[in-house]
Amino acid sequence: MTETPPPVAKRLPTERVHHGDTVLDEYAWLAAKDEPDTIAYLDAENAYTEARTAHLAGLRAELFEETRRRTQETDLSVPTRKDGYWYYTRTVEGQQYGVHCRRAVRPGETAPPVSADGAPLDGEEVLLDGNQLAEGHDFFSLGAFDVSPDGRWLAYSTDFSGDERFTLRIKDLTTGESLPDEVPDTFYGTAWSSDASTLFYVTVDEAWRPNRVWRHTAGTASTEDVVVYQEDDERFWVGVELTRSERFVVIDIHSKITSEVWVIPASNPTGEPAVVAPRRQGIEYAVEHHGHRFLILHNDGAEDFALAYTSADAPGEWEPLIPHTPGTRLESVDAFENHLVVSLRANGLTGLRVLPVGSDDSWDIDFPEPIYSVGLDANPEYRTNEVRLRYTSLVTPDSVYDYDLVTRELTLRRQKPVRPGPDGRAYDPADYEQHRDWALADDGTRVPISLVCRRGTPRDGSAPAVIYGYGSYEASMDPWFSIARLSLLDRGVIFAVAHIRGGGELGRRWYDEGKLLAKKNTFTDFVACARHLVKAGWTASDRLVARGASAGGLLMGAVANLAPDAFTGIVAQVPFVDALTSILDPSLPLTVTEWEEWGNPLDDPEVYAYMKSYTPYENVVTADYPAILAVTSLNDTRVLYHEPAKWIARLRSLAPAGDYLLKTEMGAGHGGPSGRYDSWREEAFVNAWILDRVGRA
Repeated sequence: MTETPPPVAKRLPTERVHHGDTVLDEYAWLAAKDEPDTIAYLDAENAYTEARTAHLAGLRAELFEETRRRTQETDLSVPTRKDGYWYYTRTVEGQQYGVHCRRAVRPGETAPPVSADGAPLDGEEVLLDGNQLAEGHDFFSLGAFDVSPDGRWLAYSTDFSGDERFTLRIKDLTTGESLPDEVPDTFYGTAWSSDASTLFYVTVDEAWRPNRVWRHTAGTASTEDVVVYQEDDERFWVGVELTRSERFVVIDIHSKITSEVWVIPASNPTGEPAVVAPRRQGIEYAVEHHGHRFLILHNDGAEDFALAYTSADAPGEWEPLIPHTPGTRLESVDAFENHLVVSLRANGLTGLRVLPVGSDDSWDIDFPEPIYSVGLDANPEYRTNEVRLRYTSLVTPDSVYDYDLVTRELTLRRQKPVRPGPDGRAYDPADYEQHRDWALADDGTRVPISLVCRRGTPRDGSAPAVIYGYGSYEASMDPWFSIARLSLLDRGVIFAVAHIRGGGELGRRWYDEGKLLAKKNTFTDFVACARHLVKAGWTASDRLVARGASAGGLLMGAVANLAPDAFTGIVAQVPFVDALTSILDPSLPLTVTEWEEWGNPLDDPEVYAYMKSYTPYENVVTADYPAILAVTSLNDTRVLYHEPAKWIARLRSLAPAGDYLLKTEMGAGHGGPSGRYDSWREEAFVNAWILDRVGRA
């Protein structure tokens, strides 16, 4: 190993010409994944990163051990009831992956069974052991895990490289044997017919866009499978699922701003799909079956969405059920026989609203903390008066509740255990404090920030801090609890989440003001949040590290160019830093479907110029950049590994005084390492680097 950065060959540059603009890319050769020189370069970068961080090996081991010590390694999830079984997942100390199980419901048993210290339940049946499936593989991920309505079959799919291309299999749960028929190269999403004879699944096109729904008959060869639906418009992708009522197979077709839903009666799997409402550009809707009607959650004349219904037998006009309320974003609706539960967000917080069927009454479920996240968990039973939900905050571990829809009683079933830390003390939320603060953006917009720190952390600018951001796809970074984060908090580090535009925290308008030709609001909001933390005395710029992943990695690259003085370090994980090059290439995975998020620079010179003005790789200059740690994965199909590889190479070339590291997982995908211990080690690596940057190593 060496502490000298590996040389990067500046080969004959690739020329890109669009709208009269010529761009030379001297590092384009790094996109050749199968070339020995590319792999050798990535290996050399990994060796350099390991050498440059060798002094942190002890701290990494310490952080990993703290996470392991605080985690109940042998554990059991709260069982979920479906018909005559309780379904749950167990983890075992020393094993990387979960064990998926079920146990028959016993006479008179209404509450989910529990076990001491995560031990197997008496009489359990192991459906799938991820550790056995992963044997001999460096990476393992489940795509589908779908038990048939009669409880006999399990459809499951596996990925052993991280490229999210799964092999689908069917297991007979009465014999424990898998059927000989298997389907390679499938995507997420499956649905069973009512009689469990037929399985619907999804495949992708050459650009890895999910575009086809297939029908497979259990026990037959995949060569006999039939295409049920094919989407030829490259802006759209497809999915498939079975309604909770088990009455309909739903084919969901979406672009970024338009949707269309087709249904097939689950009792007639060979029937032709029927459209619920033909697509109209800019109109999004989702369908949930409820008795004689389809519930329609839509944005037709309703920016933050409204709820309507139409006949399930002959879909037509949409009859209003919940009118549009600006500022209250309706996100989904779950239908049960006697109740509807609407997931929503208002004032930057998530919420749940209950609507009894046949009544004008409705109510929101109350929660005590000022900052929190709540949402429905798995609720597979349609005929029930009780729903399962999950609750967490920056200081409250993940909590599972059952809520009685009739009595309105909330019963805590389990809170994720947090075992004593290195000092032997039990975890106490009172040792920490969480806050909601607001920054003022350049255009006067107030941007919320969620913060958590050890109680008593000084507010004189002396404390180090990490600020996390995302800001794309209307994805909200709602407060979440992290055991690994405790190691930072206990070392005096403040953790902040910037709820910037481009996300969905404050409704659809918040998203619209951070996309397309307003994308730069995402970046300036984040910088405003960083500046505010310093101005308010939370931290100082020489003790502030920014962190983001994927589209949040684009954010990291953009703010590095925009305000390099605002941070002492930047962590960019699987970062989308060569956005313009990727969005110009429709042959790449996801590109065409992304045009409604970023714009189409191929056809629109204004979009081209706008994207070129912010995309990180295009805008590296000779400047004093903060230290940068870029983490990527060789088999990532969402953000290709060569984007951060090229970015780091260009940073070293144009701003050689900076400290830049590239770490590539050579056998993983977009989510990084798959096993829980491997992911803990990855997090320990990042956190050790952060602590080193802020002087707390």
